Amino acid sequence: MASEAFEQMVEDFEFLDDWEDRYRLVIEEGKAMPPLDDALKVPATKVEGCASQVWLHPRIEEGRFHFEGDSDAMIVRGLIALLRRLYDGLTLDEVLATDARAELGRLNLHDHLSAQRSNGLRAMIERIRQHAAEAKASA
Repeated sequence: MASEAFEQMVEDFEFLDDWEDRYRLVIEEGKAMPPLDDALKVPATKVEGCASQVWLHPRIEEGRFHFEGDSDAMIVRGLIALLRRLYDGLTLDEVLATDARAELGRLNLHDHLSAQRSNGLRAMIERIRQHAAEAKASA
């Protein structure tokens, strides 16, 4: 259950044979993402468990999940951009039903990320799921 934007990323990854090219694509996705306003880089939006500094700022608009994010590491910004492609615009139920590990597995990321980056990615996914669950509970 991935968004069209994520499906496009899967297609782009399949087109690239070399992991170095895929890595560059992830970094380019991060560079293209608008930076998070410094006013939103606060303890409440900081994601613990990441080796880099990571902030995620979720919002719900018309029953749809959206979020902005930022990091001080380019590859992590790219991972945030991938997560935005995966989750942005989904309903809260869809966010909670999405198996991010399986979807990201289609990109073979787990084979090419360090243990610290993989842990950070899991922490970001958990934070996104937590925000969606809290928003659903309060709706």
